[in-house]
Amino acid sequence: MKMTFLLLAGLAVAQVHAQDNLTTTNVQRYYMPVRLFLQAAADVMPAEKYSFKLAPEQMDFGQWINHSTERNYLDCSTLRGEPNPMPKAKTDLLKSKADIIKNLKESFDYCDATFAKLDDQKILASPQMVASFLHTSVHNNEIYGNIVGYLRANHIVPPSTAMVQEMIKAKKTPDQMFKEMMDKYNKK
Repeated sequence: MKMTFLLLAGLAVAQVHAQDNLTTTNVQRYYMPVRLFLQAAADVMPAEKYSFKLAPEQMDFGQWINHSTERNYLDCSTLRGEPNPMPKAKTDLLKSKADIIKNLKESFDYCDATFAKLDDQKILASPQMVASFLHTSVHNNEIYGNIVGYLRANHIVPPSTAMVQEMIKAKKTPDQMFKEMMDKYNKK
C-alpha cells in the first residue's frame, strides 16, 4: 500500500513538472527563433525591395511578411477564442516597410500574450487548439523559408545564416547562441 501511494505521488509530481512541456518547447525552440528571424529579415530588406518577387506569379516580399502577420492573428485569436483583429483584408492594405514591420511585431506580441495564458491542458483540449498553436511555428518557418530566397536574390545574408556565421566566427556553441537568442527575445 505504501509503495502504491509513493508511486502515485511520484507520478502526480512528474505530471505537474511535465505539464507544459509542449508549450515551453514549442515557444522556446521553434516559435521564438523564427519570430526573431522573420523580424530581422523584415528589417534588413530595403524598403524599395518590399515589392520584389522571385517570379511574377509569386507574392512579393511585403506580402509574405503580411501573410505572417495575418496568420499570427488568425491562429492566436483562435487560441484566445476571440474574433481575428487583423484579417487578411486589413493586412492586404499594408504597403510601406514601416507599417508592415510594425504590424508584424504587433502580431508576434499578440501571440506572446496569448501563449502566456496557455498551458498544455488548454492546447490539448481540441484538435483546433493544437493545430492553431503549432501552426504559429510551422507556418512562420515555411514563410521564413520562402523569404530567404528573396533575401539571397538581393544579395542579403539571411538572419539565420548570419547567426550561424557569427557562432562559427566567435567559436560559440549552439547552447550559447540559443541563450543569446532567448535573451534577445526576452528583451523585445
